[in-house]
Amino acid sequence: MEPPADPVLSKPWAVYLLQCRSGRLYTGVAVDVQARFALHQAGKGARFTKADPPVALLAYQWLDGRSAALKEEYRIKQLPRAQKLDLIRQWNAT
Repeated sequence: MEPPADPVLSKPWAVYLLQCRSGRLYTGVAVDVQARFALHQAGKGARFTKADPPVALLAYQWLDGRSAALKEEYRIKQLPRAQKLDLIRQWNAT
């Protein structure tokens, strides 16, 4: 997936979901999802992923700006696991 190409929009940010070694899901935001995933895998990401390293980038979605991405990240973190998995399926279907 590529970020929106419209230069009129604010800088695109993505919200992403990772699967960690224990099977737990991690949600975060980034402007470069692949680079952020690599940092998580190298143990240089969030405290959560240092303790439970990610094994897969499950899905991500581009949003218009950091604020929108942070709001979506917060919303997703409140969801039960089953709804997060449904969201991953929806994002991967588009």
